[in-house]
Amino acid sequence: MAERSTAAVDVADNSDETSLTAQADQSTADGVAKNRERDTDSDEVQESTRTDGAGTTSPPELHSGHKLARRYRLEECVTRLDGFSSWRAVDEKLRRAVGVHILPADHSRARSVLAAARSSALLGDPRFVQVLDAVEENDVVYVVHEWLPDATELTTLLASGPLEPYDAYQMVSQVASAMAAAHREGLAHLRLNPNAVLRASTGQWRIRGLAVNAALRGAASDTPQRADTEAIGALLYAALTQRWPYESDAYGLSGLPKDIGLIAPDQVRAGVHRGLSELSMRALANDGATASRHESPCTTPEELVKAVGEMPRIRPPEPAFTAPPEYQRTTYQQGTYGRQSPRPGVTQPVPSPPPPLQSRTGKALKWAVSALLIAALGLGSWQLADALMDQGGKTDDPNQTQTTDGDDGNKPAAPLKQIPIDSVREFAPSGSGIKENEVQLAIDGKSDTAWITPQYQNYANFGNLPSRKDGSGLIVDLGRVREVSQVDITMYRSGQTVEVLAADKDVSGPSALGEFSRRLSKLSKAETQLQISLKKPVQTRYVLVHITELPIDGSADRFRGGISEIQVKG
Repeated sequence: MAERSTAAVDVADNSDETSLTAQADQSTADGVAKNRERDTDSDEVQESTRTDGAGTTSPPELHSGHKLARRYRLEECVTRLDGFSSWRAVDEKLRRAVGVHILPADHSRARSVLAAARSSALLGDPRFVQVLDAVEENDVVYVVHEWLPDATELTTLLASGPLEPYDAYQMVSQVASAMAAAHREGLAHLRLNPNAVLRASTGQWRIRGLAVNAALRGAASDTPQRADTEAIGALLYAALTQRWPYESDAYGLSGLPKDIGLIAPDQVRAGVHRGLSELSMRALANDGATASRHESPCTTPEELVKAVGEMPRIRPPEPAFTAPPEYQRTTYQQGTYGRQSPRPGVTQPVPSPPPPLQSRTGKALKWAVSALLIAALGLGSWQLADALMDQGGKTDDPNQTQTTDGDDGNKPAAPLKQIPIDSVREFAPSGSGIKENEVQLAIDGKSDTAWITPQYQNYANFGNLPSRKDGSGLIVDLGRVREVSQVDITMYRSGQTVEVLAADKDVSGPSALGEFSRRLSKLSKAETQLQISLKKPVQTRYVLVHITELPIDGSADRFRGGISEIQVKG
């Protein structure tokens, strides 16, 4: 009986190997540090159909058009290496492109590949490329992953030059946060290189091949967190300098000059952001390198995330100002529409004004018009004087406040101040949370971090699970009763059905939906930015951002949502 596991998680590995000459990185136990001089793509240049001492057998004979499970039609082989092959394929059931890794069931790494794929699928983090299926069937093991046609590898981005400081900052921040989350679940990458990091069309950075790529190549490490941290440092180094931070060339990048050791990025290239340069050195400090200002080295992704958070935030560049085109009047506006253009060299006669009315009728008409004007002016003056006298410096409305000179009665309202949030927790009326360790990401002041739900299948209302019948969301605690006038929310993605509620001021520690009796907004689908402005302030200590339905995530039967940032003002 075939063993099959279909997983509901995120994004794909378009192909960890985007050409038949896929490029290598460190692949031994301490690979990142100890094998730098051998970090070339020579080990993946040739197609491999050999049988090695570990029992690796040749990949099965497959071809374009072959179908797996009567569903996945193979289209193009992108890698054939070391007993396995990687393909671009089509999922005919869902009519979408996917990627597939295939290897014989008796391959020495088949068991570890299946285990890695299933573990990666259970993570459910949208920052990673999603494993869709992991199957052993008909003497073949294959892993199906999402294909991202609109994403661009870091290798391709660096081909045209280094990244701008803001882009490099976003890359290292998002990649480090994602890897920290993976290591908290016991998952390592060990093959983190410019081919494995992608930038989506939305600007979000994605990582492909978590655990799976290392299992396919038999890579392991006694210090996985240290290896992945140094790999992130190498990615940042390459992003800042367009150079690989070791002596050997790799991933289309030139290595450093031989026999001079590892030098800081701002010494390799002029204009490199000083803070990012030092950050990359702290991550690369695992093999004897030191940061320029002697900060402690970062040996885990968690430490690297903390170091990124301590940096001054790098703002995106201001958009270039483009002057509007000079305004030109059309011939119609110039009053020449329909006229014949004058011939060059011909003097045009100046039109003379029409003669005044000289007849008896004309004179009578002029006197009549003059009399009417005089009468109108007199009537208007009388009405104006009468109104001023009736007003007498008083208003007609006894309820209206009288204003004096210099006071127009329309004083601007005092600007709202941001209310500090004391704490945040998940709205989990059933007692079971979703991502309780990530709730702080919704109040950290950074819109590029978020509390994100897992991916639910088939139903937008959190998988129609009994434990989620009241939905989910976040409860912010303001520390004490405050006057709330405005709530600003940045949603993780648009299309979520949301409402904002508040508890009565005498309620303490609310957890059930019925305890939030003050409705601040109606239940409706929200865009990415949601601002709730109240006509009259509400006194409360607890504000609930309540999500009842999630938007589609990748396919018609998968749903995910979340909250990036919450601010309360009063």
